[in-house]
Amino acid sequence: MKTCTFFGHRDCPESVLVDLRQALRELIERQDVGAFLVGEQGMFDRLACRALEEMKGEFPHIRVEIVAAYFPRRKEEGERVLPEGMESVPARYAIDRRNRWMIARADHVVCYVKRGWGGAAKYMEVARRRGKAVWNLCESGKE
Repeated sequence: MKTCTFFGHRDCPESVLVDLRQALRELIERQDVGAFLVGEQGMFDRLACRALEEMKGEFPHIRVEIVAAYFPRRKEEGERVLPEGMESVPARYAIDRRNRWMIARADHVVCYVKRGWGGAAKYMEVARRRGKAVWNLCESGKE
């Protein structure tokens, strides 16, 4: 079973949900993806969580993990996955470390990157350089 992670602009429009669902269906049915690692920083992450929760009804075998960048401060955040060693990472480097951790574990990366600057663009390029299958919903298809 393969793993997928996500990177996108925090101001991603909700209209991307249609393309996101289609990409997820392709990954689950044709690419043997059953595990999903999702951050919790912006709108694209929220849309990915929403789409995956909806798809669990049809594909109950899929596993979704919300990956935190920071040590949980509130009890209800205990459901989040915190990569090993993150508790000692300075806050200014936590998101970078978490994102690189997710890329290292992923076979596929689904992105919503419209502009060539910012965190989403940076990590999409990191994934490409590491040979991951990158799906940018702002472009046509998978690379």
